[in-house]
Amino acid sequence: MMVHSYLFFDGRCEEALAFYARALDARVTMLMRNRESPDPVPPGMLPPGSEDKVMHAQLRVGDTEIMVSDGRCGGKPQFDGFSLALSVPDDDDARRRFDALAEGGQVQMPLSATFWATSFGMVQDRFGVVWMVMAPRAQPQAG
Repeated sequence: MMVHSYLFFDGRCEEALAFYARALDARVTMLMRNRESPDPVPPGMLPPGSEDKVMHAQLRVGDTEIMVSDGRCGGKPQFDGFSLALSVPDDDDARRRFDALAEGGQVQMPLSATFWATSFGMVQDRFGVVWMVMAPRAQPQAG
């Protein structure tokens, strides 16, 4: 069994895909537009002119696949009640990713050392997605 995150960018998905490609070295592994749907979209479900919006896409960030869409294309994405945790190998990578995600967004907790990570910070990106960026401390070996 697997659980995947599915983010709805409400009409800004293409912009988000390009942003995450730059900020996280993410790669689009699949993309289907509304006009490419094998079944017709029910009348009134999407606003006129949204034929080229993203119906479904998959984005690979490191070893993780995130599913994304434009959703109903209303132009106001909302991401409340959750965060995405991004674990990176070292402090330099944490700083680079954190700063990239903060571009056009808002820092909620500056990147700093904690008892569980050599670097940890929280940032809400320009789309409203909250990221917890961390370089975890090495775990002591048992035994």
